[in-house]
Amino acid sequence: MKRQFIGLNIILLAVLLILPLQAFAAGAKDTVETQINKMLAKMQTPEFKSLERDAKLTEIRTVINEIFDYQELSQRTLGREWKKFNPEQQKEFVSLFAGLLEDVYADRILAYTHEKIEFGKETELKKGRVEVESYIITTDNKKVPLFYRLSNENGQWRVYDVVIEGVSMIKNYRGQFRDILSKNKPEDLLQTLREKVKEKPSS
Repeated sequence: MKRQFIGLNIILLAVLLILPLQAFAAGAKDTVETQINKMLAKMQTPEFKSLERDAKLTEIRTVINEIFDYQELSQRTLGREWKKFNPEQQKEFVSLFAGLLEDVYADRILAYTHEKIEFGKETELKKGRVEVESYIITTDNKKVPLFYRLSNENGQWRVYDVVIEGVSMIKNYRGQFRDILSKNKPEDLLQTLREKVKEKPSS
């Protein structure tokens, strides 16, 4: 009996060791919900409320950057145009585009400082990709949809797109960038992004 018990333990240990790491990783919904709640808690502190607008945006960016996959987001946005950029240009594009998206997303979250956020269902889009529903509940009890699309890389869920009130970040910028690249070189798009990133919202 004792030998059988030891043998069973060895089998269970072997199964646990060969299971993929992602089986033990937090789910997509849990990942997003944890980070959002972390950000909301930070936004409610007296220290955060006393900051200037730009400093508040910086604090929000710090949290959202922990789960955003800007590399994949950038490649998906450019699509087939991605190959027109050399490696150095690709690297700069990811950095500039990340800065632009940080401002858009952080600014939207900051606009809802006093509202609540509820999380809905998690829907599988395809293997390794899901969409997590969340809703900002406004003070007049309206629901503003803010959905997150995540992919699982090496056992970690990362956001590669955000759908704000039905508008996908990727699709929104893809059309704009393709129009620019249809008439101009990658360097021209990079210069446009450099100028946009330099623009700061008024405090």
